Amino acid sequence: MKGTLMSTDFNFPGQKSVYRGKVREVYTLDNDILLMVATDRLSAFDVVMPRGIPYKGQILNQIATQMMRDTEDLVPNWLVATPDPNVAIGKACDPFKVEMVIRGYMSGHAAREYKAGKRMLCGVPMPEGMKENDPFPESIITPATKAEKGDHDEDISREDILKRGIVSEADYTVLEDYTRKLFQRGTELAAKRGLILVDTKYEFGKTKDGEIVLIDEIHTPDSSRYFYAEGYQERQDRGEKQKQLSKEFVRQWLIAKGFQGLEGQTVPEMSDEYIDSVSERYIELFEHITGTEFQRADLSNITERITSNVNNYLNA
Repeated sequence: MKGTLMSTDFNFPGQKSVYRGKVREVYTLDNDILLMVATDRLSAFDVVMPRGIPYKGQILNQIATQMMRDTEDLVPNWLVATPDPNVAIGKACDPFKVEMVIRGYMSGHAAREYKAGKRMLCGVPMPEGMKENDPFPESIITPATKAEKGDHDEDISREDILKRGIVSEADYTVLEDYTRKLFQRGTELAAKRGLILVDTKYEFGKTKDGEIVLIDEIHTPDSSRYFYAEGYQERQDRGEKQKQLSKEFVRQWLIAKGFQGLEGQTVPEMSDEYIDSVSERYIELFEHITGTEFQRADLSNITERITSNVNNYLNA
């Protein structure tokens, strides 16, 4: 098996604190500098899998970097530099405690809720008579927030966000506007690659000077769902599953093995062959989403590589 980056313990110049998320580890440095390391950890159903996926961190970081550049004329973002394939450096922000999920199609979580008989998601009505993977008449924003206990995301309505004071109405209006602009641009970029951007999530923060900016990742296979545009309608008409580019293939494999992150369930064993197949699938996702050939980084000593690249950048 190739090398994977499962955890980090860096000590960068001016380092003040470290936050470890499910996939990314965020280092706060002096002068309001934020350094984000994308690991190779794989998360599904809000559970981190015991084994990492070679190149996954590089893929997520480089897709997010390209998409930040492709949307910075619409929405300001936190990113300043990417000194290493797994590392992004930018402005420190105070993150909003909501994820702005936007859906153009009735898929994934929305489809599961719909099948369960629900016709309202996060306070937004879903029309009767829809089939899984049908387009909504217009895209819907279905926010999520972290549950008070545990790491699970929790559906929440716009009304509850404002009522609970999680985000002010003025700021939330900006988040909605930015979310729709980003989704429109993402839809256009995907169409150029023969893809449909089905749904995605955006996270935002506020800089020290009060500017609302896009943070974290954007339009990656971990945060977004893509369909192949060619044959989409024919598959819908025949009631077939859509060909898709997203992490959904991992979720479906886990479901087939009896795992959905529920209490008492055990993560199924992932063989070397399966891990390699997931890595190759992520590379395929990268090449389809970006339209460029993936350049494999040196995995012989990822920690040393990152340390060297980051220190060279900071010293410069």
